[in-house]
Amino acid sequence: MRPALRLREGGLAAYQQEMKWVALALGIASTIAIVQNWYPLNLFLSLPFCMIWAYHAWLHTERQLKYLNIMFTGFYLYGIARYFLVSQGQG
Repeated sequence: MRPALRLREGGLAAYQQEMKWVALALGIASTIAIVQNWYPLNLFLSLPFCMIWAYHAWLHTERQLKYLNIMFTGFYLYGIARYFLVSQGQG
């Protein structure tokens, strides 16, 4: 029982508070990018924000938050892929 507990405390779970601070900074920067209309920077900042919160939702089994962040991660991936496809077509 103890080795499983040690494994869970290691890795990214050990840096939970630091990752939440990084997510907060990414969220603030993403909001500024949206307000300033710095497209596509807002997509690139929002994707890791969503992935961090999806990970922590899984860590604490918060189902609604987990699925919401998975959904938004898909939207951001779609937006980033679309940005690169559209920008290649214009070049």
